[in-house]
Amino acid sequence: MDGAQRRLATALIVDDHPLFCDALSMTLRAVAGIEGIETADRLETALARLDISPLPDVVVLDLNLPDVNGLDGLIRLRATAGEVPVVVVSSLADNRVIGAALRAGAVGFVPKHSRREVFKAAFDAIRAGEGFVPEGFVPQADPNAPASQREEAIARLSLLTRQQAKILQLICEGMLNKQIAYELTIAETTVKAHVTAIMRKLGVQSRTQAVLIAQEASFDRLMPENI
Repeated sequence: MDGAQRRLATALIVDDHPLFCDALSMTLRAVAGIEGIETADRLETALARLDISPLPDVVVLDLNLPDVNGLDGLIRLRATAGEVPVVVVSSLADNRVIGAALRAGAVGFVPKHSRREVFKAAFDAIRAGEGFVPEGFVPQADPNAPASQREEAIARLSLLTRQQAKILQLICEGMLNKQIAYELTIAETTVKAHVTAIMRKLGVQSRTQAVLIAQEASFDRLMPENI
């Protein structure tokens, strides 16, 4: 940011555990000087908040929420947040998850169990316009190597608009166009147009293939097998 300091006075914490929200709020006030803190316990609540001005200066996101499974929540949040940085604070601190979260648009990743000093270092870096990864993080792949199937999936999912991402989520839940139209209070022809655009952006020919792309960003694909 050419030496400029990013303003970090307000934050939106997206986490469904009230006690952790309280603890994180106190930590951010103490170590990062963030006084204005709001919370949301679901992705949809957070997305609705981001439709209202003024926007928070930073969003702090837990990946594991009741209404999302995997990185699709981060991808959809990034599509709505615009220039607002998103920091992931999660108990899922495996290298695969950290790397995937960064590729999906997070500016930083802090394991939930981290000490206050780590949170301070993370938010100092973000205020300075830099990214942050926890000590010991080792990227899984050579940055010059061809993208893996999962990386391709994340990149394609990141192209979707907020509405398209929501429709894809409903497709993954097995809904038909007519049901999606009813759920979102839009015309079925509008849903069909969105589905066409979704398949074009994902580079697939069918709804089933679109679902498979979405599943590449789920936790069970990110975590080591049999854990």
